[in-house]
Amino acid sequence: MNVTQDPAAASTDWGPFGRPIFHDPGARALSRVGVVDVGSNSVRLVVFDGAARSPAYFYNEKIMCALGAGLSESGRLNPEGRARALSALHRFQYLAKGMGLPPLSAVATAAVRDAEDGPEFCEEVLRETGLKIHVIDGREEARLSAQGVLLGWPGAYGLVCDIGGSSMELAEIQENTVGRRVTSPLGPLKLRDVKGGRKGRKEYIKTVIEQLKEEMGTQRDRLFLVGGSWRAIARIDMHRRGYPLKVLHEYRMTAKDVRETARYIETRSLDKLREACGVSSSRMSLVPYAIDVLTRLIKTFKPKDIAVSSYGIREGLLYEQMPQRLRARDPLIEASRFAEMKDARVPGFGKTLFDFVSPLFSGARHSKRRLVKAACLLHDVSWRAHPDYRAEVCFDNATRANLGGLKHSERVFLGLALLHRYSNKRQGSSFEYLYGLLDEKDQHEAEVLGKAMRFGAMMMMTGNGDIGSLRWQPRKRVLHVELPGAARPLYGEVAEARLKSLAKALEAEIELKFSKPAPPPDTESGAE
Repeated sequence: MNVTQDPAAASTDWGPFGRPIFHDPGARALSRVGVVDVGSNSVRLVVFDGAARSPAYFYNEKIMCALGAGLSESGRLNPEGRARALSALHRFQYLAKGMGLPPLSAVATAAVRDAEDGPEFCEEVLRETGLKIHVIDGREEARLSAQGVLLGWPGAYGLVCDIGGSSMELAEIQENTVGRRVTSPLGPLKLRDVKGGRKGRKEYIKTVIEQLKEEMGTQRDRLFLVGGSWRAIARIDMHRRGYPLKVLHEYRMTAKDVRETARYIETRSLDKLREACGVSSSRMSLVPYAIDVLTRLIKTFKPKDIAVSSYGIREGLLYEQMPQRLRARDPLIEASRFAEMKDARVPGFGKTLFDFVSPLFSGARHSKRRLVKAACLLHDVSWRAHPDYRAEVCFDNATRANLGGLKHSERVFLGLALLHRYSNKRQGSSFEYLYGLLDEKDQHEAEVLGKAMRFGAMMMMTGNGDIGSLRWQPRKRVLHVELPGAARPLYGEVAEARLKSLAKALEAEIELKFSKPAPPPDTESGAE
């Protein structure tokens, strides 16, 4: 796809993260997209909006229909579920028209593809609502789910496991591509109908998963869990562990965690767990079946670690529409740039601020530099909040926002940096219980970054984009600060106090100087 670019933007050195592209036609075409997922257990509408590479959920509604309930015995869709699904799809089409969306992309998975009345249901939906449903097979379902994971984790590698109501899919991902894919009948709604009680069900699960391993081969990298039943188990694991950050995306578990949570589920009342963990009754009823699958899956494939993904087939449908140049972008940076453009007082200053603070992190890995970049882009997006609460608003936004490509510890790092953008102290915050997700070194680096942004922001209104430079000598503990001569009036008492606070965090001496203003153009000689 050829995209016309602004020559000035194209010539600018944007550093390791490239120039913003959310204004390009290929990205603008994805600025608001609606997708419908007709699953075996639920029917959901998601409308994506914002930065195409890391979109926000403009609208998200789920109806628990249980279309696949009893399918193994009757061979047909659940009648009550079918009526509820048709009603939901009527509503979704009406909502889409009200939002002015392009035609919805709708897919149906295991229940509709397996039911003998599946084609009849799709015809009824088209006739009654005008919505065309594309029924996809298990391998295609696995591919789309894996692409959803890649939307949140560019460059991710490992095994994606997507569990629905009537099926479970596996797909391998590496080097931003989807490899081998398989499907199986291990959805909880189908497992309900397996004969022989729990013993018979566990033997059946073991047999099927061993067959899946023969097809997929050795898979000992990361295991990505996609699907509502996995997320319910993750919520229970969080509750059992007393985990402080209640964000499911990128939540990590070990094999030991899963085994202990399986025992925890066995010995607790499901109703009490449901209330404690905020899981719906219909979803909680499937958890005992899903945990048996997960336990055997981990025992068979032996992944090195386990990550929960909130991104799946719906995000995979969006990823499908992206040009490759957009797929390759960092979702965190793109979302942060979009937020800056939309909400900052001086859009574009984030790049200047990043260049200013970068010498303090010259030896940092790329993973840390991207957090520094994101913080600089987000440093001013919460300026409308009341000054007394601005620091905590920043922290809350960073730790709980819909941002892709962020581990939980990285969320806290970003939140702490932005908190220190507005506050010298982090003690006494209502979010102090989350700080333990970072070690002391990272907490200190977040403080340094925040205080450097706090000082740099004092030069935000210089007008010409030159706010000076920093040079850090860590062995000598000397911070060299050079500010443009034209900005001398901006270096008042508040700016001086902020610079001293940064130096204190670094345990550094300050060497400050102002550069000489550039001479005016020699108009008599005709110089330009």
